[in-house]
Amino acid sequence: MRAATKGNCTGCFYNHTLQQKRIILLVLIQYRTAPLRSKPVEIAATLRNERGSEKNIRFGTNGILLALFFAGHFNQGAAMNGSYQSLQYAGDALFLMIGAVLIFSMHAGFAFLEVGTVRKKNQVNALVKILSDWGVSTVMYFLIGFPLAYGINFWMNSGDLLQLFNGKVVDGVRGFDLLHCFFLLTFAACVPAIISGGVAERMKFWPQVFAGAIFTGVGYPLFESVMWGRFPFLQNFLTAHYGAAFHDYAGSVVVHSVGGWIALPAIVLLGQRIGRWVDGKSNGIPVSNIPFLALGSWVLAVGWFGFNVMSAGKFEAISGLVAVNSLFAMVGGIIFSLVFTKADPGFVHNGALAGLIAICAGSDIVHPFGAFFIGGIGALIFIAGYKFETERLKIDDVLGVWPLHGITGSWGGIAAGIFGQTFLGGMGHVSFISQCIGTVSGIVFSVCLGTFVYGALKKTVGIRLDERQERQGSDLSIHNITAYPEDTLY
Repeated sequence: MRAATKGNCTGCFYNHTLQQKRIILLVLIQYRTAPLRSKPVEIAATLRNERGSEKNIRFGTNGILLALFFAGHFNQGAAMNGSYQSLQYAGDALFLMIGAVLIFSMHAGFAFLEVGTVRKKNQVNALVKILSDWGVSTVMYFLIGFPLAYGINFWMNSGDLLQLFNGKVVDGVRGFDLLHCFFLLTFAACVPAIISGGVAERMKFWPQVFAGAIFTGVGYPLFESVMWGRFPFLQNFLTAHYGAAFHDYAGSVVVHSVGGWIALPAIVLLGQRIGRWVDGKSNGIPVSNIPFLALGSWVLAVGWFGFNVMSAGKFEAISGLVAVNSLFAMVGGIIFSLVFTKADPGFVHNGALAGLIAICAGSDIVHPFGAFFIGGIGALIFIAGYKFETERLKIDDVLGVWPLHGITGSWGGIAAGIFGQTFLGGMGHVSFISQCIGTVSGIVFSVCLGTFVYGALKKTVGIRLDERQERQGSDLSIHNITAYPEDTLY
């Protein structure tokens, strides 16, 4: 090895005397420790002090260059490591911010989906409800929900807030925990947005806003803390007994199923809208605006790629598989809905959403062909569930949020345990039993929470508009304006 390198700078080092090597190392140390402006002076002094005689200093220019080369290399390496770390923090911060904004845009989708589905006299209420829920959810999750779920609070000065990383102050992280909270807030705020569609057209405004505050501040974060946060006792139990924890990559169960099953008690306690059933017979109330309904579906679908893909949490963990699986699940929902409903626009646009809801849990572990069938089956579950709910059970769920989010979200949790297996092209490391237990636990928790909150509100302040207000419409009775004020002039 030495012979091979004898002609280069590294090889020279072996030919120097012990004294010469000592001088090289001293130069190296001086280069590393001296301030930048004084490096030449300090190095010259070192050479004068150490050379002793002209002979000792004659180890040649190569030795000095070697020392400076290594000094510069190590110095640049440290700088590069620092730059890389800073770039990584910046990338993660940007990653979370883009994801949060994409999911935030989904709330416009929730709003327009509801606007297009309810009657004209309730459209303003739909818009104001979704925006109001977002505002209240932000405050509640920032102050209570996020600290409850992850044990991180923001009661400190803004300088420390900017450097907060997993609850600790770390230089250069660029507000990671703040953005992480913003990102997870967009998930939490989906719960009242989901419920809003089920209780539309006859729910009192302020009791619903209050209920949403309870869900985003306390209810949802409790379940979130068990599945994703700082109280993983159920996950530890499932891992110990069934070989794998409950897997929900982007919230089929934690977000959508929970929201849909919380909505069910609210819908039942509210009762049917006036005129929905006449003399015991179903009297369908048509939607008001198909273009708005379609717009809501499209906005939700676009934002959903932030919902699923950005659940990686960090830039380096991004997965193209999650993106393609989300796409295939959505397409599966569309195609199955087209075929089985004869191209009904309401079912087709909601079928796309059913596919996206179903794939959230297993989007990182299933094969794209598996995702296609997860989404397609999810759409069929929604279609059959909505018809069974409204026609057989006579539950007046305006947007069908229980079958769409509740039942289809539950299917997504279970489907991850089926299509995630290696024999179906999945990545494995998932337990079907754990998926079933995790899903059922979400259902039980949500039904109990929804029953308690809405039951208490019904007995205290009431949750339903009176008959006159309902017939007049929530736009005028609550907000004193219609969706088309110009029409009232003629």
